[in-house]
Amino acid sequence: MSALSVKNVSKIFPALNNKNQSVQALQDVSLEVNENEFVSILGHSGCGKTTLLNLIAGFEAPTSGSIFCAGKAVKDPGADRSMVFQDYALFPWLTVRDNIAFGLHLKRINSASIEQSVMHFANLVGLSSFVDSYPHQLSGGMRQRVSIARALAVNPTVLLMD
Repeated sequence: MSALSVKNVSKIFPALNNKNQSVQALQDVSLEVNENEFVSILGHSGCGKTTLLNLIAGFEAPTSGSIFCAGKAVKDPGADRSMVFQDYALFPWLTVRDNIAFGLHLKRINSASIEQSVMHFANLVGLSSFVDSYPHQLSGGMRQRVSIARALAVNPTVLLMD
């Protein structure tokens, strides 16, 4: 079974103006990603890469086609998929520790396991000495590493990175 299966997915956005011209962001996209496989999608700005990731993440629904993660239809966001956004998407009022732990709390994992995971992933991305810092105290690259640690900490089936 594929970790991710995208079958004949299209996405059309309605017109944003009065000219009734819709925008076809994706047309009949299909791909299979197996477990432990690394896939990079390349293309020029505006070609639909982020749209495809948003569909896989379950943030939006495709106009047509289907998406499956570990054999389960993607209809909404889920714990089996984690997203690292272009703009970090960190909670500015939370420390690095609490940003990494956020998804683990949602999964109702015990505090000792959360702290162990937080330190493991903070160390993995080279930020173990910054766990008590806030996002505004970090460089852009450090913020992105916090986002990566947070995404990895929940042990997703599929990691999406925009």
